[in-house]
Amino acid sequence: MRGSLRYIIALLLGGITLISYYCKRSVNEVTGEVQHVDMTADQEIALGLQAAPEMAQQYGGIHPDRQAGAAVERIGQQIVRSTKAGQTPYKFQFHLLADENTINAFALPGGQVFITAGLLKNLKTEGQVAGVLAHEIGHVVARHSAEQIAKSKLTQGLTGAAAIGMYDPDRPGTAMSAAAAAMVGKLLTLRYGRQDELEADKLAVDFTPAAGFDPRAMIQVMEILERENKGSSPPEFLSTHPNPGNRIEELQRDIAADYPQGLPANLKP
Repeated sequence: MRGSLRYIIALLLGGITLISYYCKRSVNEVTGEVQHVDMTADQEIALGLQAAPEMAQQYGGIHPDRQAGAAVERIGQQIVRSTKAGQTPYKFQFHLLADENTINAFALPGGQVFITAGLLKNLKTEGQVAGVLAHEIGHVVARHSAEQIAKSKLTQGLTGAAAIGMYDPDRPGTAMSAAAAAMVGKLLTLRYGRQDELEADKLAVDFTPAAGFDPRAMIQVMEILERENKGSSPPEFLSTHPNPGNRIEELQRDIAADYPQGLPANLKP
């Protein structure tokens, strides 16, 4: 009887989780994709603004070099003004972080975009900076954070249901099955992350030429990241970021598909 009750509870929990996820559908105005999200744009903006100070503090705060910070803001806003990103409700702000040792860039929901001084000092041209920022803008307009939150709720609900159904306190060995279910959920989340990165790369290929920058500069960024991560990057299967070498191949295909007759002239490198 006790086991049957566990299975009924697990099925009910799993069913409610699936219905809740799949009933929340919206079409992304930039990508045209049907997405499952349960946040409004205003909620994304509020969440990003709330998290921004704490995230900045983790990287030593905002860099004191106001001129360098203003250059990052200028390049970022140029991309926003020139692309569909400027037609979204998101309030974009671009921040240069003080951390000189960490090579990173990231975006919070709603338009708060950050790049570390450690990454910026490795970039040699405005086009390379634009590529990084356009990639992060891509994450925002594609609503990847909102999707991840919804997918995380789905994964947690389903793995929780599986754990309830499989775990038997009278048989401790079933705890391993419950742990395995949780690991599968975690790997699914990582897989979503890798696809998001490739989509953000594709959006950056679209955005950078519209703002006057050469999208091939993004390939140079990947080559820089590949050199910096030599011997220290995790295996691609366990990473939320695809291997830079693989991303170079994807970027080359994206650029060739968008510009079969060649790129426009006079783009900033």
